[in-house]
Amino acid sequence: MPGEARDYRYSDAHLHYVDFFQESDGMRPLLEAMEKGRIDHVMISGVPVAKKWHEDEPKRPRYYAGDDAGAYWYSATDVLVAAAVRQLPAEQRGRFHPFLSGFNPNDKNSDAHIRRMLELDPGLWQGIGEVFTRHDDLTALIDGDTPRANNEAMSRIYHLAAEYDLPVLVHSNITSQRERNPLYLQEVEEPLRNHPHVRFIWAHAGTSMEIHRHQKRLDFLLPTLGRLLEAYPNLYIDLSWSVLRPYLLDKDGKPDRQWLELVERYPERFMLGSDVVGRFDGLGDYLTAYDPFLDALPQAVARKVARDNFLAVLPRRHQALQ
Repeated sequence: MPGEARDYRYSDAHLHYVDFFQESDGMRPLLEAMEKGRIDHVMISGVPVAKKWHEDEPKRPRYYAGDDAGAYWYSATDVLVAAAVRQLPAEQRGRFHPFLSGFNPNDKNSDAHIRRMLELDPGLWQGIGEVFTRHDDLTALIDGDTPRANNEAMSRIYHLAAEYDLPVLVHSNITSQRERNPLYLQEVEEPLRNHPHVRFIWAHAGTSMEIHRHQKRLDFLLPTLGRLLEAYPNLYIDLSWSVLRPYLLDKDGKPDRQWLELVERYPERFMLGSDVVGRFDGLGDYLTAYDPFLDALPQAVARKVARDNFLAVLPRRHQALQ
């Protein structure tokens, strides 16, 4: 019954094996955190940029926003992920679903680079992303032009994704930190319309904690998602952390009825993610935080959101192995 406490098994649809300095706790702590948190499967990716420790900065920053030094596209992040997955015993490897992320989304050569990576490790890579396009203050720190989810370089990548049956996880903010309208929506909607054979996972449903610091809550988000989900069956929503509050749960921790209705209307299109970056302490807590929302859904729907929807979006050759 809705509201009844349940025990869930989870898939983490949004996990970064390394941080912005390409460092990680490693596979053993990750596996231990998965066992403790009842996490059966994880999407595992690198971080597509590396934060620079600038010559003029006396202290190494702890995060990309720690100082004004820039960041640069870092393709070796995928080498780190591939090496970590390869070291796993065969019985564990099937729980990890590597996504390629180490490329410049402004470079029309990137699709050729991705193809080379796919050919170097046949069958290893199961998706593309997280692709950084509109991404808060990080966008301004990355060397080069602002990436857009609808530029020509990304269009070439979407064609490649369709060819290899790979889902694409895109971080593309729906608006800026101060505009109270879906300022950048076209950058997401245009690829959805032009590439119907690509399964798009929209990271954080287009939101971010930086947007919420300025705007608290985007009133247009829910109706916009409802329209997009109806219009584009190739759209999937990653509900990772910046969506939990102030949308799924109110300030008292109670589930939002309108969001419950949206998920019930599209029960196979939502998934959970932790969005951790290289540190895995308390990993399971990020996912169990959704339990009050899941408990308010019909049990079959809740289990899809908690675990199964992520697996269903993977390439068909990998779904057969689950």
